[in-house]
Amino acid sequence: MADFNQILDAGDVDGGVINVVIEIPAGSNNKIEWNRKLGVMQLDRVEPQLFAKPTNYGFIPQTLDEDGDELDALIITDTPLPTGIFIEAKVIGVMKFVDDGEVDDKVVVVPADDRNNGNAINTLADLPQQLIKQIEFHFNHYKDLKKAGTTKVESWGDIEEAKAVIKESQERWKKQ
Repeated sequence: MADFNQILDAGDVDGGVINVVIEIPAGSNNKIEWNRKLGVMQLDRVEPQLFAKPTNYGFIPQTLDEDGDELDALIITDTPLPTGIFIEAKVIGVMKFVDDGEVDDKVVVVPADDRNNGNAINTLADLPQQLIKQIEFHFNHYKDLKKAGTTKVESWGDIEEAKAVIKESQERWKKQ
């Protein structure tokens, strides 16, 4: 498999259209992660079905979040996307998140060419409030059945805040 971080970059961050690699399809309870050292997707663990991902989950190439992993993305689509593909995605916001005391933000995106929805999703405010609640619940509770670990959705940020998080993560990537 190709090393996504060598082939793809983050995309046009200033223009709000970025590249995102899919790790976990929406509805899956398999925690699949990009193994940067081996250049392949790897099954890290199987979560309880109760905590299947409410959205597609992936990462933005050539970024590093404060937790040392690529910056995560939540990809909103009507159907699950397969592991290992990449999409051009429109940035609509960011979920500010802390996992076991470490910043682990999630950039929220939709496909850049979202014709099925008439390209109507442009900000977090365009998402159904119930979906926002489901995402928050998932990330606030997915470690509840484990013996250790705490998670907290701290807040939601707009497009400009999301772009700033991406740029900070790009700088971390360059310094590694």
